[in-house]
Amino acid sequence: MRDTEPHRLVHTGRRWYLIGWDTGRRDWRTYRVDRVRPRTPTGPRFTPRQAPDVDLADYLSRGVSTAPYRYQARITLHAPARIAAERVPPTVGVIEAVDGYTCLLHTGSHSLDELAIHVVLLGFRFQVHEPPELIAHIRGLAARLTDAVG
Repeated sequence: MRDTEPHRLVHTGRRWYLIGWDTGRRDWRTYRVDRVRPRTPTGPRFTPRQAPDVDLADYLSRGVSTAPYRYQARITLHAPARIAAERVPPTVGVIEAVDGYTCLLHTGSHSLDELAIHVVLLGFRFQVHEPPELIAHIRGLAARLTDAVG
């Protein structure tokens, strides 16, 4: 059980999360609301802290889509950000517009296969910038796929 100073509720499109200050870890944390059990009676009063980010929805999206994973990927998608955002839920990745035709996808996974398959299935041309392990893994997959058909 954690003691938290709640700050704000934020919705990702699928779930509600509480952003709060974890007094034990002395850091900001995100908590799925469906897993939170309030303390009764309520805990001690506290002075509200400065939020960890101005855009808490973006902060939450980064926290649940990239930060907790072994591999954190940065991928250019050759698609406008608004189109890519229709296919990438905020719990899966953060879309950052580059210009009117391309955007960056920040996403993560514990599996290189999962990252490779996910980005391919989005249906856009893309370029992987990092991590280097993903670049090498996709090269290996491409060679195996080429061998399978040729």
